[in-house]
Amino acid sequence: MAKNVSFIISYLRQNPKPSFRHFSMISQPQNQIQEQQLITKIAGEVCEIIQTRPKWENTLSSLFPSFNFLDPRFFNEVLKLQKNAFFSIRLFNWLKSQSGYSPDPISCKSLFNALVESKASVVAKSIFDSYPKLFNPDSDSLESLICYLCNDGYVNEAVDLFEKLKLMGCCPSIVTWNTAFSGAVRVKRADIVWSLYGEMMNTVVVADVETVGYLIQACCIDNNVERGYELFRQIRNGGVVPDNVALNTLIRGLSINGMHDRVSELLHLMIETNHNPDTFTYQEIIHGLCKYGKLSEGYRIFNDLKARGYAPDRVMYTTMIHGFCKKKLLGKARELWVEMKKRGILPNEYTYNVLIHGYCLIHKLEEALKLVKEMCDRGCKLNTVNYNTLIAGLCKDRQIKEACELFEEMTQSGVARDVLTYNYLIQGLCMEGNVVKAQMLFEELLAHGLLPSTSSYAPLIKQLCRQGGTQQALKLLTDMVNRGVEPSIYNRECVIDGFCKEGLPIEGMNWLLEMLDRKLIPSRNIFLKLIICLLQQNELDSALVVLNFMVQVGYTPGEIPCRSLVSKFCSSGSNHVKLLLHDIISSSQLS
Repeated sequence: MAKNVSFIISYLRQNPKPSFRHFSMISQPQNQIQEQQLITKIAGEVCEIIQTRPKWENTLSSLFPSFNFLDPRFFNEVLKLQKNAFFSIRLFNWLKSQSGYSPDPISCKSLFNALVESKASVVAKSIFDSYPKLFNPDSDSLESLICYLCNDGYVNEAVDLFEKLKLMGCCPSIVTWNTAFSGAVRVKRADIVWSLYGEMMNTVVVADVETVGYLIQACCIDNNVERGYELFRQIRNGGVVPDNVALNTLIRGLSINGMHDRVSELLHLMIETNHNPDTFTYQEIIHGLCKYGKLSEGYRIFNDLKARGYAPDRVMYTTMIHGFCKKKLLGKARELWVEMKKRGILPNEYTYNVLIHGYCLIHKLEEALKLVKEMCDRGCKLNTVNYNTLIAGLCKDRQIKEACELFEEMTQSGVARDVLTYNYLIQGLCMEGNVVKAQMLFEELLAHGLLPSTSSYAPLIKQLCRQGGTQQALKLLTDMVNRGVEPSIYNRECVIDGFCKEGLPIEGMNWLLEMLDRKLIPSRNIFLKLIICLLQQNELDSALVVLNFMVQVGYTPGEIPCRSLVSKFCSSGSNHVKLLLHDIISSSQLS
């Protein structure tokens, strides 16, 4: 044996590149082992570099000049050694920037799984979207990704993956479906809930009580509380009751729509089935009662809660204070304010604003400003809503100068103005006849990229028509339509009134006819003004036309315009007056 070995060694020295195939088969595994050892060594060093050096991308190639980073085994080794998926994705992006690099399925799948395990939902989804045909993730990983995306608020992105699971022949579990429903409900996308539910109905998965809870919430998002209530009744007949979240949502929907009998039914059912109503439940009930003017009922429940040991929170106190302020019962509102503070519940900016608005409603601006000072002394900063409330109150109290000062103060304090801020001040300026400054504010509103509302235009149109600027008012009406803001009947009435004031009743009549063509009925007073103005201009036939339309829409002309018409027609010597008036009056009596 020794002789044979020495012979081989001697031969190899003489022939360093043997052509024997079996020798290469013996040496190849050894080379692969050495290569793998080198890859593992370099991967370990790279892992340390990318974790410790901030800008390693600029120097990595120069640190290992002869190493082939494009070898798929290198990145897979990094993924095994490194537990931080975010460092791995950074290396992956660097590799993609290298010329000649082509991601392999194993690398993509390993990186995808690592990102999913790290709950990096958006990045994992981007890997999946970038290489849809390169690798096929496991169905478990895809389901996990759906759940993480929904929990992170990326519901649209999650929905795409349901189709992928379907193509793979996999059916998501009820947990995955419910997580998707939950995510869609959180972002108020009832359409996604119904679409996914339709897909689920075509599978073998059976909806559970949690699913129905999300469907009830979707009904409430669609403002279809009747359907939500019917769903509730169906599962209740089966002896099942959804959780408090679904019940509270349904109670809120029923309360907002004034269905207080059904709210009472749900409340009793919650108590019977040990779904004890929480503070949030009662918040919704009290809010609904106050909204529908049932303040005394809301206040009774509020007091009952305190008697039964519940501790009302700031939201509940604010709701009750708001209810009393809307009714201008500031004494009761102030009592609750004091009680709330005694219980250690400090008012926030919204609570302050509710009471400030209440004082503005009863024109007690001094009390409102005292609250503003108290609010600021407590370290609360005035926000846009607070400024809007004060500006609106000052304008209603004809303190336009003070309102303008607050308007300027907003910019100095770094508080953003919204369209309501401009609307209140434009209305105030128009009330005192300063239409020029109001127009300047309107132009400023547009310059700041704010979308004007009907309330932005209405005071300007009204004041321009009063001051003989009806043509300018017409331009504003055109601008309204061009911006998708529908003029109200009152806006159009102002134009007719403006034409009458300017002695142009024919133009006013044309506007009236256009309104009637649109099925818009102006007030009786506008008809009368137009008839009188036409009579003053001796447009007798036109006056009769307007009178006829007035009767047709159901208004009675009254004694004064009829006398004026008879007087005018008699003085003009018209022979057909009697017949025309007789026809008009007869049709009026028949209607």
